[in-house]
Amino acid sequence: MFREMRRIKQALAPQECIRILEKGASGVLALSGDDGYPYAIPISYVYNDSKLYFHSARNGHKIDAVRQCQKASFCVIEQDHIVPEKYTTFYRSVIAFGRIRILEEEAEIRDSIEMLAVKYHPGDTPEGRLLAISRDFDRLCMIELSIEHLSGKEAIELVPQNPS
Repeated sequence: MFREMRRIKQALAPQECIRILEKGASGVLALSGDDGYPYAIPISYVYNDSKLYFHSARNGHKIDAVRQCQKASFCVIEQDHIVPEKYTTFYRSVIAFGRIRILEEEAEIRDSIEMLAVKYHPGDTPEGRLLAISRDFDRLCMIELSIEHLSGKEAIELVPQNPS
């Protein structure tokens, strides 16, 4: 169902892809938007157990697109170093493909927003997080992307060379 990577030597190992997802601060969520046009938005996220979680307002283009089509992809770029003299970039990136849904149950909404809060404000106290979450909870929408396929790739120049 998912295409094999053409330049397999540049493929990142699954664990490296997960490490990049765990470490990344933001990525681009791609959905099927209005009239079949792709709709891609930069967004913060948290990764946990083969799932990505995003926060959102309860209404808008993103929510409409999620309701319209449950297939989505998410891209995180870990590195993109421009090397002008080689007319290239030394990059490392990951793309996750999967099914997306709006979380409905209060417990799963609270669990996912808690993970997001811990990621982006790890120094906050549990009480501080609870206060911040409670303040905006009624306006909050949480979205979950269950990963079905994950691939990562790096520039050929970054691929470790095997000694001969």
